[in-house]
Amino acid sequence: MSVNIESLKSEFERTYSCPPEVVSEAPGRVNLIGEHTDYNDGFVLPAAIDRSVAIAAAGRGDGIIRAKSLDYDQLDEFGVERVHRFRGSRGWRDYVRGVVWALQDEHLPLRGADIAIAGDIPPGAGLSSSAAVEMAVAGAMTRLSALDIDGKKLARLCQRAENLFVGVQCGIMDQLTSALGEQDHALLIDCRSLDAEPVPLPAGISIVIVDSKVPRNLADTPYNRRREECAEASSLLGVASLRDMDLATLEATRYALPNALYRRARHVITENARVSAMADALRTGDRSTIGRLMRDSHESLRADFEVSNPELDTLVALASETKGVIGTRMTGAGFGGCTVNLVECDSVSSFEQTVLAGYSRQTGLNAEVHLCRASNGLRVTDA
Repeated sequence: MSVNIESLKSEFERTYSCPPEVVSEAPGRVNLIGEHTDYNDGFVLPAAIDRSVAIAAAGRGDGIIRAKSLDYDQLDEFGVERVHRFRGSRGWRDYVRGVVWALQDEHLPLRGADIAIAGDIPPGAGLSSSAAVEMAVAGAMTRLSALDIDGKKLARLCQRAENLFVGVQCGIMDQLTSALGEQDHALLIDCRSLDAEPVPLPAGISIVIVDSKVPRNLADTPYNRRREECAEASSLLGVASLRDMDLATLEATRYALPNALYRRARHVITENARVSAMADALRTGDRSTIGRLMRDSHESLRADFEVSNPELDTLVALASETKGVIGTRMTGAGFGGCTVNLVECDSVSSFEQTVLAGYSRQTGLNAEVHLCRASNGLRVTDA
């Protein structure tokens, strides 16, 4: 699947009675391993996917932004220099406005713009539809305004929009993956330095995402509380970030922490180690190690970080018992959303039938499978 760019451009012209000047397309992402480590200055191993948000846009000379979501058939209009927050969530509008606010807050000379937005990333599934919207908006606005900003800085600005304008205290992983993804590769990202190293995915393995159909809006979940708990644990342990703590020292000082904070810290420390080991296993095609690391990651997220739920646990249990599955775990922030599964290519069809049928029997929900390929990051072109 991918956004139909020609249809997007046609809808833009119908809406605004002029052709677009640029098209900006940014992918979602799936995280293979490294959950809740990004905002702890740690390591992650995501891949951009071939599901995206695309924007057709043309500049305006009056400092006005007019934006239309084709998926929701909704409009928004505001001034570049006076970007107001909504009271309560207004969905996609918050992310468009937040990015314009972040760019404006950097005192960058922005043009007004007419914008049309379409995407094929399922919202609320943990595949970073919000980061894709942010990066696509940033790409369009900077191209229209003739601003030369590299992908890392754009990712930082989009993260700032989500943290300070939308109110979700996310780390940098989603935006950076959407900016820098490489086809057929995962990205080993150091979230402190923002160094990103492409890691080739082994041949013969498919990335299969299963949407539990338990949606969530991170602003309405304990996500921000988990981030606060990590900061509290760091402070009590006397380190700037949990990235700077090792497991032996944590175990030696565990009784200095409340039990919940100890478990949050243990997850982050062990997950960072799993990321490094996973990158090595992908490079060598070590399927046994890949499976073990993904299994351990899910268990840590379930027991220590407490961000899984019964539906995600059910999907992981079903996949673990299915032929051809190399590894399976929840992916994303949790509290609903998706699992990521690495499956032998010749077993994908049987995987889909077995897992979906079992999940429906056990939960009464109809999960959805997305077969994905690792994709390139943000692309901005003339229309």
